[in-house]
Amino acid sequence: MRRLTVVALGGNALIRRGEIGTLDEQRAHIEESVIPLARLAAEGLPLIVTHGNGPVVGQLLLQAELARREVPLMPLHVMDAESQGSVGFLLQQALRNRLRLEGVEREVVALVTQVVVDVADPDFSHPSKPVGAFYGEPEARVLAAERGWTVAEDSGRGWRRRVPSPRPLRIPEAQIIGQLARAGIVTIAAGGGGVPVTEDAQGCLRGVDAVVDKDRASAVLGLEAGAERLVILTSIDAVYSGFGTAAERALPVLSVTEAEALLQAGEFPPGSMGPKIDAAVRFLRGGGAEVRIGLPEHMDSLLRGERGTFMRAEGSGRA
Repeated sequence: MRRLTVVALGGNALIRRGEIGTLDEQRAHIEESVIPLARLAAEGLPLIVTHGNGPVVGQLLLQAELARREVPLMPLHVMDAESQGSVGFLLQQALRNRLRLEGVEREVVALVTQVVVDVADPDFSHPSKPVGAFYGEPEARVLAAERGWTVAEDSGRGWRRRVPSPRPLRIPEAQIIGQLARAGIVTIAAGGGGVPVTEDAQGCLRGVDAVVDKDRASAVLGLEAGAERLVILTSIDAVYSGFGTAAERALPVLSVTEAEALLQAGEFPPGSMGPKIDAAVRFLRGGGAEVRIGLPEHMDSLLRGERGTFMRAEGSGRA
């Protein structure tokens, strides 16, 4: 239990289906989400927490659009930072309060984190991530011409802006994040996948409008911070093959080779489990010891290997 662990919270930690995302709704879900984290923190586990921010950055984009005649528009990467800061603050406060109520004296910090991406990534040429408000086709095409956006129809619901979702390369703040966690400070970082930046020949960073998958960023952060374990918390109790079909089967143990084969066979869709399995494979191929995937309320039994999915590198046994 002393392994430096990265816990990636799923999107249901913020806003759930049918909600509008009020502060009270977000705070209630976050306070529920930190209960298993507080148990780990109380045991002294070195801990890094990452989280999604999709619903929140979507709200910021909508607010900006509604107020565009009164307030200057901010670029998406600035909104990435704003949402990372606000969600990180709510998590930090909720987890710190929970620890204090349980008599645990342990500090919690939240860091606005950057993630380096490559402008040559194919997704910059063919943006794939829908963000922001829905428009009718004529208005969407006008906005595309005025602002240089890529727009596309989204599942019959209307037209939306599409932005790149490049693969994360590295986390500039990873070393200090790892140092903080190993020093006993619960560190919240890489929220929403981090703020996407590019790096020039002099090592200077510049923000770029994109969205990075938070599980992939969590894997990169874990490797660079020296974490041994990655825990991906999601809305289903385990990884399944044939999910949603008559052949559905839970996969309690999964090797890297098996995961890669299933991923390539299309078992894990890109909009749901696919990025999580991809992140798990990258973490284990990069030197991580283990990955656990399951429900947040199963955290204790998940770490004991009694529930969820346990992934290991070839040649390793159950931890």
